[in-house]
Amino acid sequence: MSTDDAIIKWLLRGDPAIRWQVFQDLLHTPAAETRIEREKTVVKGWGARILEHQLADGFFGGGLYNPKWISTTYSLLLLRRIGIPPKTKSIQKSCQILLEKGLYRDGGINYFKTMSNSETCVTGMVLSLLSYFHYETDRYDLLINYLLKEQMTDGGWNCRRYLRATHGSFHTTINVLEGLAEYLRLRNDRREEIHSARDKAVEFLLQHRLFRSHRTGKIVNSAMTRLSFPPRWRYDILRALDYFRESKISYDIRMKEALDLVHKKRLPDGRWPLQQRYPGRTYFEMEKVGEPSRWNTLRALRVLKWLTNP
Repeated sequence: MSTDDAIIKWLLRGDPAIRWQVFQDLLHTPAAETRIEREKTVVKGWGARILEHQLADGFFGGGLYNPKWISTTYSLLLLRRIGIPPKTKSIQKSCQILLEKGLYRDGGINYFKTMSNSETCVTGMVLSLLSYFHYETDRYDLLINYLLKEQMTDGGWNCRRYLRATHGSFHTTINVLEGLAEYLRLRNDRREEIHSARDKAVEFLLQHRLFRSHRTGKIVNSAMTRLSFPPRWRYDILRALDYFRESKISYDIRMKEALDLVHKKRLPDGRWPLQQRYPGRTYFEMEKVGEPSRWNTLRALRVLKWLTNP
């Protein structure tokens, strides 16, 4: 048995969240079989365990954005990455409260009493959730308008722009990019202007080689080079590369250093580890830091597969 075959078998012994994505992204299993496996995420494994914590009013963890990481926002972000079926009925109520309790007068999302403006990271997150879960609302344009207005001259986004930040943030930018991508998978309108904004933001990331200062060449934050899952609100190189793959962004030589780092993190047995987790409350831990990670192995393999067969 080859190393690659052994890794695939190991992945397939994991949670339904892993298995259905292996079927889709690595094995190109027929859609009907993949769909059956995906539907298991609602009744078995990690997805089902999170859904058990949903309250009758749609909330998770007793809050909209806090406590981290068990609030409604972060529970739904993890369910999106697990890939529960988008039209899961119980989640529609959660989407409703995220929008209705967060939509602010400037068109974005604001869950914070201390702020007199929307929070751009959170607006990107909520757009990704509403879009992924196919929530029906006529307010998408408000969120899109807010995000397009907030894009900075360097192509990135920064949730501290209202505090006169002048440079894009890796974290804010990836959250907005993922939100816009989910929206375009749901709807076909405003594609041209969203693609224009996306292209500028992708160029922003590429100018930084995905993790370096464009001025000094130094690593902006070493945490961005470590493999984490789930990413929460934070940016890292594998999250960016997986976004490029899913959005069918063409390979650029400026991705190479980040890709080389991912290669170097591969263990001798062909798997990738979980290198860090972000402190906060969780309902349970899916994987242990320092041990081989099915999430990171799946994501790294599909990024490498995309580069081989773009």
